[in-house]
Amino acid sequence: MDVVDASETVNVDYWTKLDDGRIECRLCPRFCHMRPGQRGLCFIRRAREDGAGMELTGYGRSTGFCVDPIEKKPLNHFLPGSSVLSFGTAGCNLACSFCQNWDISKSREVARLSARAMPETVARAAERLGCASVAYTYNDPVIFMEYALDTAAACRARGIKNVAVTAGFICEEPRKRFFAGMDAANVDLKAFTERFYQKRCAGELQPVLDTLKYLVHETNVWTEITTLLIPGENDGDEEIEALSAWVPRELRADTPLHFTAFHPDYRMMETLPTPLATLQKARAIAIKNGLKHVYVGNVFDPAREATLCAACGARCIGRSRYTITEYNLDAKGCCKNCGTRMAGVFAEKPGSWGARRLPISIEAYAA
Repeated sequence: MDVVDASETVNVDYWTKLDDGRIECRLCPRFCHMRPGQRGLCFIRRAREDGAGMELTGYGRSTGFCVDPIEKKPLNHFLPGSSVLSFGTAGCNLACSFCQNWDISKSREVARLSARAMPETVARAAERLGCASVAYTYNDPVIFMEYALDTAAACRARGIKNVAVTAGFICEEPRKRFFAGMDAANVDLKAFTERFYQKRCAGELQPVLDTLKYLVHETNVWTEITTLLIPGENDGDEEIEALSAWVPRELRADTPLHFTAFHPDYRMMETLPTPLATLQKARAIAIKNGLKHVYVGNVFDPAREATLCAACGARCIGRSRYTITEYNLDAKGCCKNCGTRMAGVFAEKPGSWGARRLPISIEAYAA
């Protein structure tokens, strides 16, 4: 039985009451219908017991905190080399059969919400740890939007930026509110067919495409895209052609696209890992279709992890996994070889965090 302390529950918006007394959640396109006390598929949003609305359970609770390189999100054009304080909660509003954080996102145990961390505590920790940003990640931050936005406001007050790692499965009005608090986003475009989203994610493709178009054309949120290529599922040439042609046509040619390798996990343990050649071929197709910054990930391939100048082809940022090995941008983020401005958000100098992963105890920063 789930038990959530009242002090860890806050009322939320984006719902309506139906004629039969149930509450319809309007945060994401799943539109869960809940009787009083019932939870949505995401687990942490539920109808209030008195039937008077909805609440976010577990506010101020996290499944853990870790300092990561920003490149691990992955974001290659947002404060390269810097460190980011990452955290998430339990639950998710998709049901991906290949989820690589399934022990967190599929959790139905309040015990998983083990670390108590109010927004000011998170911001204080990020500041003391020297992190340039805080990432709302591991599960999808849209489901704990109120907690994420309160934390984002506390971080901004201290000059710390905010990063959403999200599947982008969110309705129009909450989308505006959520991303107003973010400075960068990596959107997980899981495939480019409705069939895949329905079969493997219990979701829909079109709302994700709408989120991407909104981010790129109507906000100042720096946006990158990640697609995990799964053998036999979403790695066909025709699908890669369609996806990589859509990005420059509907977004921008300089929107970074990351093709990452699948490793067997959760309910797809029998599926083979993605061959390096598949990632390399996908990247070649995307470049042929006009994309200027295409990367491979979850593999060792320094030549295809590097950021190249879109004008002269010079190597502006060299990488080995998550470590910056070469940096040839000036203080304004321009290529030192030809002076062309690189798309993205860059500090005067690159960070030096490297590939370290540092789990932390957030309680140490509570006072």
